Parts: sequence; C-alpha cells; structure tokens
Amino acid sequence: MKEDYYDILGVSKSASAAEIKKAYRKKALQYHPDKNPGDAKAEEMFKKSAEAYEVLSDLNKKAKYDQFGHAAFEGGGFGGGGMNMDDIFSQFGDIFGSAFGGGGFSGFSGFGGGGQRRVKGSNLRIRVKLTLEEVANGVEKKVKVRRKVQAEGVTYKTCSTCNGRGQVTKIQNTILGRMQTAATCSNCGGSGQILDGKPGDADAQGLKISEETVSINIPAGVEEGMQLKVPGKGNDAPGNGIPGDLLVAIETQEHETLKREGDNLHHDLYISIADAILGTSKEIDAVGGKVRIKLEPGIQSGKILRLRGKGISSLNGYGSGDLLVHVNVWTPKELNKEQREFFESMQGNENFEPKPEKSDKSFFEKVKDMFS
Repeated sequence: MKEDYYDILGVSKSASAAEIKKAYRKKALQYHPDKNPGDAKAEEMFKKSAEAYEVLSDLNKKAKYDQFGHAAFEGGGFGGGGMNMDDIFSQFGDIFGSAFGGGGFSGFSGFGGGGQRRVKGSNLRIRVKLTLEEVANGVEKKVKVRRKVQAEGVTYKTCSTCNGRGQVTKIQNTILGRMQTAATCSNCGGSGQILDGKPGDADAQGLKISEETVSINIPAGVEEGMQLKVPGKGNDAPGNGIPGDLLVAIETQEHETLKREGDNLHHDLYISIADAILGTSKEIDAVGGKVRIKLEPGIQSGKILRLRGKGISSLNGYGSGDLLVHVNVWTPKELNKEQREFFESMQGNENFEPKPEKSDKSFFEKVKDMFS
C-alpha cells in the first residue's frame, strides 16, 4: 500500500502551498543524491518526496487526491507516480536553489557510469482530436511523429573539459571558507561527450530527422485540454543521453446531439403536443449507439429522464456518468382552420388547464437535481 503523500512530506492536509513547498525542499535536501551517494534508501525517499510534491503542489491534483487518494491517478497517466531523476531535476530543480550548484548533482550512478550525468532530449508536442465516442470508451491512436534520432554511424568521444562528468566544479574562497559549486559543462552541454564523427545526413549533434508511427493509448474520460505523456518518444539526446517525451494535448469534437458536462451527457428531445398527450417512444443518440426511450402519456415539458450509466466513463475508474434527456414539448406556430377550432374548443376545458402536482418539480429544483 502506497504511503500517504502528506505523511511523506510531514505536513497536514490544511498545510498552505508555502508550507508544502518548504517541507518538500527540506526532504529533497535531506535525501539529495549528492548528499547520499550510493544510498538506495535515500534515493527512494528522494523520489517519493518529489512524487508527493508533484501532486500536492498542484491544486487540481491535490483536490483529486484529497477526495480519492492514490486511486485518483491509477491508470490515467496524469501525475502521481513513476517519477525518475530526470523528471525531478527538470521540474523541481529550482527548489534546491544553490545548495547543490543550482540543482545539479554529481557521483550519482543512476545517471550513467562513473557519475556521468545523462542529458535528456527535448520534448515534442502534438494535438489529437477525439470524437465523443472515443472519449467515452477510450481509444488507441496511431500518429506519425517526426523526431530526431541518432544517425547510424555517428561516434562520440569523452569531453576533455569535464572528463565525461557533464559538470565542471569550481572552488571559491569566501569569508565563510572554501565553497565548491558545480555547473553544467558548456563544452558538451552536460552530456559528458562531444561529437567525434558523423555521416553526411546528420546535424551538428549527430542527429537526423526520422518519421515514426507512435501508438498512443488514450484512457476513457479524458477532457479537452488534458495532456498525456508518451515517455521516450521525443527527440533523442546526443551521446548516451535519454530521449525526451511526446506530449499529447487532447482536443474534442462537438457531437451533433449530445453535450458533455463532466461525466454526464445531455440530450434535448423535442416532441409534439400530440406525443406529449398520448405518449410515445423515441430513439435517441447515446455514445454506445442508439437507445429507445418510452415517454408516458401526459409527460410535461421540462421533464428530465435519467439514463444511468449511459454517460462518459470516469477517468478515475469510478463507473460512468448518466445520460440526461431533457423533454421539450414543441408548440406549433401555425395551425390550419380545423386545428385552431379544436384548440379553441378546448380553452377552458379542465383537462387542458395546468394542474401542477407536488411531484412536478420547478425549474430550479430540476437544475439542483442535475448537479446533485
């Protein structure tokens, strides 16, 4: 069972953003790899602290975590889990300040043999447009991506400036004594290697453009504006670096008859006065295909029929929303003589006089029910 994020950072649920940040910095400095070389337990705590901070420092993720716990992030790929050192230092390096040379580190085996820092390639970003049906059920999309990869035949050699460490160390004399700081090597960009030989189709870093088909598994319940990450499908890094990520921004297409609201769907159904009086059945759209609903005789305009489980699957795996059918009785704007005479004869007839019952909810009560 995963540890509670608040317990990991040692803060309460009511802690402010500043308190959460302060607690994380304290933990990050305590378990930093430069301070604990070769200590696997410290490394694990360093990662756990970063994972906890990633969630608790984001208001939306924090709200989901407070409501659902760790289950809020299972299977969705939207944060809270699987962080590696590259992610931590790229996202939260500013938290460490100058305590470790501006967030840098040295002598950590997780970044290559001999303490060499592994540079990460740049990320790529694409947009994927989904239909409502794809959003509701989840989908696998195959997209063509043009990404930089290491050219065949390219060779590298150890950077002579940093001796393959990716960093250079400076020692300064201050009033507090001798201070040691580390900075990324400007000659190799932190990779520890420089280009030695390359084929004609490679750029100055030994990379070339290649087109690749990437498979993206999109879970059910995603929303407009969400972003998924496909690890390792961004641009390659020179030398022994690791590839960047492919960031997938979600766009959704409007449905012709269905409107989404959270996990629920809404459908406006228009019926004639005759159908409202006599009752009828209608076939309407749903994300799983057409469904037929029965309308009882005497149904009132404004009635909301709830089809449970016919909405969008929850992103967090908590079932599905509902399909809410809003019944609207259509009043004809023009009548022929026979129709007019009929309705004139019904004016004052007690069967045609409004007689709302207590069970007939007001508009505001219906709106309240929709959001409850």
